[in-house]
Amino acid sequence: MNENFQEITRKAVGTDIFKIEDIQTLWSGYGKIMRYGLKEGKRNSVVIKYVKLPDQGMHPRGWNTDLSHQRKIRSYQVETTWYRDWAKLCDDGCPVPQSLLLESSQDEFLMVLEDLDASGFPARKDSVTMIEMQVCLKWLANFHSIFMGREPAGLWPMGTYWHLDTRPDELEVLEDLDLKQASTLIDQKLRASPYQTFVHGDAKLANFCFSSDGQEVAAVDFQYVWWSEIKKKRRRPNKDLLQ
Repeated sequence: MNENFQEITRKAVGTDIFKIEDIQTLWSGYGKIMRYGLKEGKRNSVVIKYVKLPDQGMHPRGWNTDLSHQRKIRSYQVETTWYRDWAKLCDDGCPVPQSLLLESSQDEFLMVLEDLDASGFPARKDSVTMIEMQVCLKWLANFHSIFMGREPAGLWPMGTYWHLDTRPDELEVLEDLDLKQASTLIDQKLRASPYQTFVHGDAKLANFCFSSDGQEVAAVDFQYVWWSEIKKKRRRPNKDLLQ
């Protein structure tokens, strides 16, 4: 990107912008999620996710040897694809932020997104009631139904933030021995499921945004959304509800 992200955003929204707050710092300091106000227009605010990858020499183990780094780069590419090609298919049953601007270069990603706080989802939860949990499950069910059987390009071919192939260290230290011994069999059964759809990939509580009364919910953070190719002999399943 030849211009800074504030100027690119200003041109896209057609008005001057001003920073309201930092929402979150990204993994390993790769960037930030921020809320910006708009001086004019129908929207009062937007959320900006800006990623600036470090130079190779700045990274402690270098780009080519750090699998976590490479996986994270791919996750931003996947999230850009999600917002560009698929988010618009989500309806009122599984609200997600709509994108206002998506830009990327070799070492930068810029996503200007709808501010869910301003759209009626201002609450974040550290714990939930049974009703709020059911609201999240309903969101996931609607999400899965919309994308059942679709086979898009650009997402993870095998994904979610947590899946067995990428978590050998966590499996090794798992204290629940019964679950540890059953993990391979569980994974095999999941892969063999005939019910294939998109999954959010990191459907933890921190990625759900609630209405003030807790009766509605939207979701964010689609870096690990993935699909499974139905034509393959070994089918991969929906794992959201098992995380």
